[in-house]
Amino acid sequence: MSPHLTAGQCTELRTALARRRHALATQLAEHLHGSTRAERAHDVLVQDGDDAPQRMPERDIAAALTDREHRELDAVAAAMQRMEQGAYGQCADCGATVPFERLLVEPWATCCIGCATRREQASQRSHA
Repeated sequence: MSPHLTAGQCTELRTALARRRHALATQLAEHLHGSTRAERAHDVLVQDGDDAPQRMPERDIAAALTDREHRELDAVAAAMQRMEQGAYGQCADCGATVPFERLLVEPWATCCIGCATRREQASQRSHA
């Protein structure tokens, strides 16, 4: 664990990560109905039949949500692994301490606020 966090803070963050992991797993199970993403997509196409073109936007939104949930679940798992390795709470870009308050808001955060802001600005410029 990161030396800047107290035992109580570590417990609180570990609990928050476990809750989020459970919530994401539940959401994914609901969206996929127990199937893999490819199986679910095939089932939906078969069910749509003649309505397939009209239902495409709905399917695209569902796929995007599932992708986002998978990415966030991976981020939560990586944060839990960093906890076990003692690297949790350190900025991946500059090595600075990520404040407890930031971790409370986003327990899977990998960067301090300054580096996260720079990443977002760079992403916005590349998509503009």
